Amino acid sequence: MTGPSVLMLTRYGRLGASSRLRFLAYLPALRDAGLQVAEAPLLDDDYLRRLYGGEPADRARIAAAYARRLAVLRGVRRHDVVWLEKEALPWLPFKAEAAAGLGRIPYVMDIDDAWFERYAGHRLAPVRALLGGKFATLARNARIVLAGNPYLADWARGAGCRDVRLLPTVVEPERYPLLPFPGEAGLTTVGWIGSPSTARYLGMVGGALARLGPALRLRVIGASDLVLPVPADCVPWREDSETSELGRFDIGIMPLPDSPWERGKCGYKLIQYMAAGRPVVASPVGVNTILVRHGVNGFLADGEDAWADALGRLAADPDLRTRMGAAGRRLVEERYALSVTAPQLVGALRDAAGG
Repeated sequence: MTGPSVLMLTRYGRLGASSRLRFLAYLPALRDAGLQVAEAPLLDDDYLRRLYGGEPADRARIAAAYARRLAVLRGVRRHDVVWLEKEALPWLPFKAEAAAGLGRIPYVMDIDDAWFERYAGHRLAPVRALLGGKFATLARNARIVLAGNPYLADWARGAGCRDVRLLPTVVEPERYPLLPFPGEAGLTTVGWIGSPSTARYLGMVGGALARLGPALRLRVIGASDLVLPVPADCVPWREDSETSELGRFDIGIMPLPDSPWERGKCGYKLIQYMAAGRPVVASPVGVNTILVRHGVNGFLADGEDAWADALGRLAADPDLRTRMGAAGRRLVEERYALSVTAPQLVGALRDAAGG
């Protein structure tokens, strides 16, 4: 079976985690299923390199990116369905997107963070007035909303979308070799992976790590220049080395504050840790309470005492780390693997195009 033709409007290229994981990773499966996918990212990898490097935005390049996106939207009728990452034109109202062409054919909206909070909770009143309801309008007019977790799915239903489907952010387990635990005598490596913008959450566990002393070492992938009460080994993120770097962890962590933005997160780093066969410790926020089966594949920890206790127990018990790591890997293979979710995505895109 062939078709439909899908216009894939991502925000970024491969360096953008959400674009890479929720869109580009599915391309082989979609094309194997006969879908014809046209890729049209808004911002290129160089934009993210500059952003993560702390360089100022190149306004001319951003303007050119918007011009390309407008040209793509003008030709939207060449396709059967639009597969949209969040929004088509950031910082412009929905009416501008609709005037440019969004909505002339059915679109599937993919949302993996509480992006609606960015506008609705903005510190500037004019932004709230102009854009505060944009994401709700996008969801209401979408043929289907693909939500990364139940919190986002509930929001989309509340916004008026009549077809909301859960699509978690997943991995390909075969890319994650089950490496032996580092096993350095008297030393346990606590690891975190993420972007520079989310490394601020590590401050929540600095006190717990300090209490456990030099027997615990913190290793960070994807961020540097951290201000913490403990030293950290920091390494840059690279797509070709991230799975082997995860194998250097004994424990994977995901601290989060309990606030609206963080409740919308999809817990991807937890899924990565578990795919690598590592036990996890996480804040009991949002989807973390679904991914972490307390006492089975890891611990949920709220507050410094709970974090110190969970990390201390895992550091002291290699057998516990092994059992919990194996349980996490089984969960990923059963529920959070691309081979499980790809047929669901194919079905959603076909349904939207045919509806």
